[in-house]
Amino acid sequence: MTLKIGWIGCGIHATQMLLPQLMRHDVQIVALCDTNGERLAAAGRQFGVSELTNDAEALIARKDIDAVGMAVGPAQHLAFGKAALARGLPVFMEKPPASNAAEARELLAASEKAGKALTLGFMKRYSVGNKIARNVLSSGEFGRVLGLTGYYMTAPTYFAGNVDYTGFFLHHCVHYMDLAPFFVSPIREIRARKVENGPGRLLFHAAIDFECGAIGSIAMGTVQSRGTPVERIEIMGDHNRLEIDDVIEVRWHRNPPFKSEDPAATLANDVDTLTWKPNFTAAANEDFKGYHALLADVVKALRGEESNAPTIVDGVTAMVHLDALRRSLNL
Repeated sequence: MTLKIGWIGCGIHATQMLLPQLMRHDVQIVALCDTNGERLAAAGRQFGVSELTNDAEALIARKDIDAVGMAVGPAQHLAFGKAALARGLPVFMEKPPASNAAEARELLAASEKAGKALTLGFMKRYSVGNKIARNVLSSGEFGRVLGLTGYYMTAPTYFAGNVDYTGFFLHHCVHYMDLAPFFVSPIREIRARKVENGPGRLLFHAAIDFECGAIGSIAMGTVQSRGTPVERIEIMGDHNRLEIDDVIEVRWHRNPPFKSEDPAATLANDVDTLTWKPNFTAAANEDFKGYHALLADVVKALRGEESNAPTIVDGVTAMVHLDALRRSLNL
């Protein structure tokens, strides 16, 4: 049966990333909500929705929807998420779920009280390179993870006229507060140090201790152009190493022998490096960032079915780590 959704927030991210991929599933967008009339009307035309409102409470109160989706700000996520759950509606919201861990816990309590799913947009778990790496780690062939090194940059675009790093942490850094434990194990401690090259131009390195005994280091900042490659993950094991570049190129290094003096040298499936990168020329509607795969699991959860979609439990964990990171940086 088609899932009927009321959606709050019709900005660029919602209309270019989320809703196009959501509409590939068996769903119907019944109503849209946004406080910007032009943006709302444009989204209505784009997705064929005639029920438009600037009142989120009115949308949540509708009797003809099965679930609520939203991509707004952390404060709105908290308020609208609690209101939808109180009405008995399951919810999908973009990350972050709230402004801090305490508010995320409020959403967790609301979800548990309602007995309804609250799912989150941690699509980095579903980005195709990360998915491949996670499956390798889960296969048992990689062995124990010893370390993770990450690099995730952006430009100082958050700070036009106002140097406030809050948005950078909430919308950017939170991804890796979810992704690092997803790859390795729960995080035990985070320590970080920073350098600034002028207002809004921040670089920091975070040292991570994982509960499994692995160690990690992640560099993040606002000092690189978005037009350059900005993301890399390396996961280290014993004679195993996974490298994921910009979520679309994967290398799995194992334990190859030296080949230069071996006349029978060849490529062996069990020891040589395996690589993957996509064929962008293929006529296929693929989504390498992971939104389509994420939303496939989200739709299952909103239906009340078994699902691997990230939940508000994961959101609380990520926000706890993000709060700890900001305290360590005094930001």
